[in-house]
Amino acid sequence: NAGTEADVYISVYGERGDTGSRQLLRSQKPKKFLKGQTDIFAVEAVHLGHLYKIVIGHNGLGSGNGWFLDKVVIKDPVTDLDYIFLCHRWLDQGQDDGSIARELAVTDTSTFPGRQELELKRKETWAAERWKFQEGNTLQFYDRLTRGFVCLSPDSSVDALGDKKNKYGKVF
Repeated sequence: NAGTEADVYISVYGERGDTGSRQLLRSQKPKKFLKGQTDIFAVEAVHLGHLYKIVIGHNGLGSGNGWFLDKVVIKDPVTDLDYIFLCHRWLDQGQDDGSIARELAVTDTSTFPGRQELELKRKETWAAERWKFQEGNTLQFYDRLTRGFVCLSPDSSVDALGDKKNKYGKVF
Protein backbone atom coordinates (compact mmCIF):
# COMPACT_ATOMS: atom_id res chain seq x y z
CA ASN A 1 0.00 0.00 0.00
CA ALA A 2 2.89 2.39 -0.62
CA GLY A 3 1.89 3.32 -4.18
CA THR A 4 -0.83 5.72 -5.29
CA GLU A 5 -3.49 6.05 -7.96
CA ALA A 6 -3.90 9.78 -7.30
CA ASP A 7 -2.71 12.45 -9.75
CA VAL A 8 0.83 13.51 -8.81
CA TYR A 9 2.12 17.05 -9.37
CA ILE A 10 5.59 18.57 -9.15
CA SER A 11 6.99 22.11 -9.16
CA VAL A 12 10.74 22.51 -9.71
CA TYR A 13 12.55 25.62 -8.42
CA GLY A 14 15.90 26.90 -9.64
CA GLU A 15 17.96 30.08 -9.56
CA ARG A 16 16.15 31.37 -12.68
CA GLY A 17 12.56 30.63 -11.69
CA ASP A 18 10.25 27.65 -11.47
CA THR A 19 8.23 25.32 -13.67
CA GLY A 20 4.89 25.93 -12.01
CA SER A 21 2.80 22.93 -11.05
CA ARG A 22 3.11 20.09 -13.58
CA GLN A 23 1.18 16.85 -13.48
CA LEU A 24 3.37 13.77 -13.94
CA LEU A 25 1.40 12.03 -16.67
CA ARG A 26 3.38 9.53 -18.72
CA SER A 27 5.82 7.24 -16.96
CA GLN A 28 8.07 4.93 -18.92
CA LYS A 29 6.31 2.11 -16.97
CA PRO A 30 2.83 0.81 -17.92
CA LYS A 31 1.44 1.64 -14.44
CA LYS A 32 2.90 4.56 -12.54
CA PHE A 33 3.59 5.07 -8.83
CA LEU A 34 3.57 1.42 -7.76
CA LYS A 35 5.25 0.27 -4.55
CA GLY A 36 9.00 -0.20 -5.01
CA GLN A 37 8.95 1.06 -8.59
CA THR A 38 11.11 3.77 -10.13
CA ASP A 39 9.13 5.92 -12.55
CA ILE A 40 10.76 8.15 -15.15
CA PHE A 41 9.05 11.25 -16.54
CA ALA A 42 10.07 13.91 -19.03
CA VAL A 43 9.18 17.43 -17.90
CA GLU A 44 9.72 20.18 -20.46
CA ALA A 45 10.77 23.55 -19.08
CA VAL A 46 13.13 26.42 -19.72
CA HIS A 47 16.55 25.93 -18.13
CA LEU A 48 16.19 26.93 -14.48
CA GLY A 49 19.89 27.05 -13.62
CA HIS A 50 20.95 25.29 -10.44
CA LEU A 51 17.96 23.65 -8.76
CA TYR A 52 17.37 24.14 -5.05
CA LYS A 53 13.93 22.69 -4.22
CA ILE A 54 10.85 20.91 -5.46
CA VAL A 55 7.29 20.70 -4.23
CA ILE A 56 5.69 17.33 -4.94
CA GLY A 57 2.28 16.05 -3.96
CA HIS A 58 -0.94 14.49 -5.13
CA ASN A 59 -4.61 15.43 -5.24
CA GLY A 60 -5.69 12.84 -2.64
CA LEU A 61 -8.26 11.30 -4.97
CA GLY A 62 -8.78 7.63 -5.77
CA SER A 63 -8.74 4.50 -3.68
CA GLY A 64 -5.51 3.92 -1.83
CA ASN A 65 -4.18 7.41 -2.56
CA GLY A 66 -1.55 7.40 0.19
CA TRP A 67 1.97 7.28 -1.22
CA PHE A 68 5.40 6.59 0.27
CA LEU A 69 7.99 8.61 -1.66
CA ASP A 70 11.64 7.65 -1.26
CA LYS A 71 13.35 10.28 -3.41
CA VAL A 72 13.21 12.31 -6.60
CA VAL A 73 16.19 12.58 -8.94
CA ILE A 74 16.15 15.29 -11.60
CA LYS A 75 18.63 14.91 -14.43
CA ASP A 76 19.49 18.24 -16.05
CA PRO A 77 20.14 17.56 -19.76
CA VAL A 78 21.92 20.90 -20.22
CA THR A 79 24.53 20.54 -17.46
CA ASP A 80 24.37 16.72 -17.14
CA LEU A 81 23.98 17.15 -13.35
CA ASP A 82 21.77 15.00 -11.13
CA TYR A 83 19.81 16.80 -8.42
CA ILE A 84 18.65 14.52 -5.60
CA PHE A 85 15.69 15.38 -3.38
CA LEU A 86 15.29 12.94 -0.49
CA CYS A 87 11.86 12.44 1.01
CA HIS A 88 11.54 8.99 2.58
CA ARG A 89 8.10 9.89 3.98
CA TRP A 90 4.42 9.31 3.42
CA LEU A 91 2.25 11.66 1.39
CA ASP A 92 -0.96 10.44 2.98
CA GLN A 93 -3.73 12.05 5.01
CA GLY A 94 -3.80 8.99 7.30
CA GLN A 95 -0.03 8.47 7.79
CA ASP A 96 2.95 10.42 9.11
CA ASP A 97 1.90 14.08 9.57
CA GLY A 98 -1.12 13.84 7.25
CA SER A 99 0.41 15.94 4.47
CA ILE A 100 -0.15 14.99 0.81
CA ALA A 101 2.49 17.43 -0.47
CA ARG A 102 6.13 17.91 0.49
CA GLU A 103 8.66 20.67 -0.10
CA LEU A 104 12.06 19.03 -0.55
CA ALA A 105 15.42 20.79 -0.64
CA VAL A 106 18.17 19.54 -2.91
CA THR A 107 20.63 17.16 -1.26
CA ASP A 108 24.11 18.60 -0.99
CA THR A 109 26.28 15.93 -2.57
CA SER A 110 29.38 18.12 -2.79
CA THR A 111 30.83 17.06 0.58
CA PHE A 112 29.93 13.37 0.54
CA PRO A 113 27.76 11.72 -2.13
CA GLY A 114 24.89 9.84 -0.49
CA ARG A 115 25.51 11.43 2.92
CA GLN A 116 21.85 12.34 3.51
CA GLU A 117 20.64 8.95 2.25
CA LEU A 118 23.08 7.30 4.64
CA GLU A 119 21.80 9.49 7.48
CA LEU A 120 18.19 8.52 6.69
CA LYS A 121 19.13 4.81 6.74
CA ARG A 122 20.93 5.34 10.07
CA LYS A 123 17.81 6.98 11.53
CA GLU A 124 15.62 4.14 10.26
CA THR A 125 17.90 1.54 11.78
CA TRP A 126 18.01 3.36 15.10
CA ALA A 127 14.19 3.68 15.14
CA ALA A 128 13.91 -0.08 14.64
CA GLU A 129 16.60 -1.01 17.17
CA ARG A 130 16.36 1.58 19.97
CA TRP A 131 13.99 -0.58 22.03
CA LYS A 132 17.01 -2.74 22.88
CA PHE A 133 18.62 0.15 24.73
CA GLN A 134 15.66 1.26 26.80
CA GLU A 135 16.07 1.23 30.56
CA GLY A 136 15.56 -2.17 32.15
CA ASN A 137 16.13 -4.31 29.05
CA THR A 138 18.71 -7.09 29.12
CA LEU A 139 20.35 -7.78 25.79
CA GLN A 140 21.28 -11.33 25.10
CA PHE A 141 23.38 -12.76 22.30
CA TYR A 142 23.89 -16.39 21.45
CA ASP A 143 27.53 -17.40 20.95
CA ARG A 144 27.69 -20.22 18.41
CA LEU A 145 31.25 -21.08 19.37
CA THR A 146 30.52 -21.71 23.06
CA ARG A 147 26.83 -22.48 22.47
CA GLY A 148 26.01 -20.20 25.38
CA PHE A 149 24.51 -16.79 25.98
CA VAL A 150 26.27 -13.47 26.53
CA CYS A 151 24.12 -10.99 28.45
CA LEU A 152 24.36 -7.21 28.70
CA SER A 153 22.45 -6.11 31.81
CA PRO A 154 20.76 -2.76 32.51
CA ASP A 155 23.41 -2.02 35.17
CA SER A 156 26.07 -2.17 32.39
CA SER A 157 27.46 -5.48 33.62
CA VAL A 158 28.32 -8.16 31.09
CA ASP A 159 27.85 -11.87 31.69
CA ALA A 160 30.18 -13.37 29.09
CA LEU A 161 30.56 -16.81 30.65
CA GLY A 162 28.32 -18.28 28.02
CA ASP A 163 25.87 -19.91 30.40
CA LYS A 164 24.11 -22.68 28.48
CA LYS A 165 21.15 -22.69 30.87
CA ASN A 166 20.39 -18.98 31.02
CA LYS A 167 16.82 -18.52 32.28
CA TYR A 168 16.20 -15.96 29.50
CA GLY A 169 17.95 -17.99 26.85
CA LYS A 170 15.99 -18.85 23.74
CA VAL A 171 17.40 -19.40 20.30
CA PHE A 172 15.30 -18.05 17.47
